Amino acid sequence: MDSVSPRLRTAMLRAQFDSAGLASAVSVDVKTVNRWLAGRVPHQRTRIAVAVVLGESEADLWPQSRPDLAPGGNVLGEVVGAYAHRADIPQALWATLLSGAGDRVDLLGYAYPFIVETMPEAVPLLTAKCQAGMRLRMAFADPDCAHVAERDQLEQMGGTLPGRIRNALNFFGPLLDVSGVQVGLHTVHLYNAVFRFDTQMIVTPYLYRARGYQHTALHLRELSPHGIFASYADQFEQIWQTVTPYPPRAGTS
Repeated sequence: MDSVSPRLRTAMLRAQFDSAGLASAVSVDVKTVNRWLAGRVPHQRTRIAVAVVLGESEADLWPQSRPDLAPGGNVLGEVVGAYAHRADIPQALWATLLSGAGDRVDLLGYAYPFIVETMPEAVPLLTAKCQAGMRLRMAFADPDCAHVAERDQLEQMGGTLPGRIRNALNFFGPLLDVSGVQVGLHTVHLYNAVFRFDTQMIVTPYLYRARGYQHTALHLRELSPHGIFASYADQFEQIWQTVTPYPPRAGTS
């Protein structure tokens, strides 16, 4: 019996609860707690209450109740919304994600001037947040690299993409001297753009020959270390390791 639900029993011992004490704390019969210890999984509302009382997470106490947290599990719950085009994302959603971020904002694309063009308050807001301790990392494509020329030709932009990148860098220029802000240039062929705001994210998978505003978009929230969010977050980290700091450090070109 002790081996059936060791996580719950261990958590109870750690929090100094016996069956009677836990039963009283979550308003159930002591026999019910004993059934949990024998392997029965409580209803979700009760699982959450027990997790709060014991200072644990629901997934740690009853991993079988959250198959989405397991490798290979269905992670549809991470998809908050989906849009046919990035341009269809409500401006209010961008503003909510930006204003709600407090730990980190990570941005990755070729150029994303639309953030400032549609939210004039973006730069001062990011400045204030970084001054309060938030970390901001922005990765833009190197406007002089071969990949940008190829992307410009693919999207039939008539040679304007390098200028759009430089324009975006200029928009975000006031942030360059703010503590907690890092800007880098990458030379990677991107298959999507990533805009992360703490545990939420907008991802735009690229469509052949489509321009940025025409790409599809997913609004994700982090629920699992094995989910979609984690995959795109890892992609950002891998690409970030390749960037060249902008502006170039003294002695570099």
